[in-house]
Amino acid sequence: MSAAKLPVGHFNISATERIVFGQPLEEAIVAEARRYGASRVFLTSTRSLARLDNGPLQRAERALGAMHVGTHAEIASHSPREDVIAGAAKARAAKADLLVAIGGGSVIDATKAMLMCLWLDLETIDSMEPYRAGIDGAEGRRIQAPADPIRMLAVSTTFSASEFTSTAGITLSATNTKQSFLHRAFAPRSVILDPAATLDTPMWLLFATGIRAVDHAVESYCNPVANLATEAHSLQGLRLLSRALPRIKREPTSLEARLEAQFGMWQSIAPSVSGVGTGASHGIGYALGATFGVPHGHTSCVMLPAVLTWNAVVNGERQKALSAAMDAPDQPAGALVKQLIAGLDQPTSLRDVGITRDRLDEIATRALAYKPVRINPRPIESAGDVREILEIAW
Repeated sequence: MSAAKLPVGHFNISATERIVFGQPLEEAIVAEARRYGASRVFLTSTRSLARLDNGPLQRAERALGAMHVGTHAEIASHSPREDVIAGAAKARAAKADLLVAIGGGSVIDATKAMLMCLWLDLETIDSMEPYRAGIDGAEGRRIQAPADPIRMLAVSTTFSASEFTSTAGITLSATNTKQSFLHRAFAPRSVILDPAATLDTPMWLLFATGIRAVDHAVESYCNPVANLATEAHSLQGLRLLSRALPRIKREPTSLEARLEAQFGMWQSIAPSVSGVGTGASHGIGYALGATFGVPHGHTSCVMLPAVLTWNAVVNGERQKALSAAMDAPDQPAGALVKQLIAGLDQPTSLRDVGITRDRLDEIATRALAYKPVRINPRPIESAGDVREILEIAW
């Protein structure tokens, strides 16, 4: 027998039961609601989607007909607790038996947290506090779902991939801190990937969240606990996204390119769903998003190339697989990712997203509170280490 040490780990299986792709969202929502025996469907979304005449939200409302019992379309960026509590109150009053999130990551995450509020009958912002856990290292009280809990479906209008996870990233407005709430049944029971649902999304947001998906692929591949099962997902996701995103820029109405990007973000997030963590790009991004209001996708745009460059001292050889997935094996992965971002007209520096140099020390200190920073492939031991990365990103 070989004396070589075998890899040891685990692979989590999501509570998502079905992923429906390429089908019009209005048909898919009705079919999935009926599949699960729902008759009182409550929708969540944003003000921007609510203002459209024939956007994905309106198409869903019309298709559901009498099954539609209400809509909460006031969820703001970064999923504030206030919006979660307000949405749960409306869904409770409507006696909803199924929630459907239509929007990007903020809408989907807020809807996950609404499930928790409905399960536990939480009615105030403070009542959520004991249950927070995750990205900032907190160990929250275990969430106990009822025997037959209300669940959700998700129709994503971006490439953020929140619809594939069981984590809800929620902002506590009083401290501008991003917090995490976790439960296996937060994962949407069905995920609906309709490329037409992305047509009303502003191009900057679509590309920014596409780079967020690239960030998932890259950091999960570089994570120390990546394994043979997860590596294939990471590289395939990066391969699809690096090909599809520039094509969308060239052919904005191509549903084929948009669906390919949706497949890419699905593959990219799969390792994270299985239990593989991310790294400093995500962790510093949490600080930038919660404290300075930088959109999630833009945090990845400005931080991922810098983190790759800083990490290359310890994992430069491994990063060559990332370069190969982007069809340029002889070029540094950090430079390739930055080139991809610039080609999509997205920000490539902290200056581009309005961060002034005098805030770098504060960002570095805040970033240390987030777990992804502490599990970065190249160990980060101090705020000074984070500051080095921020200087590269500056």
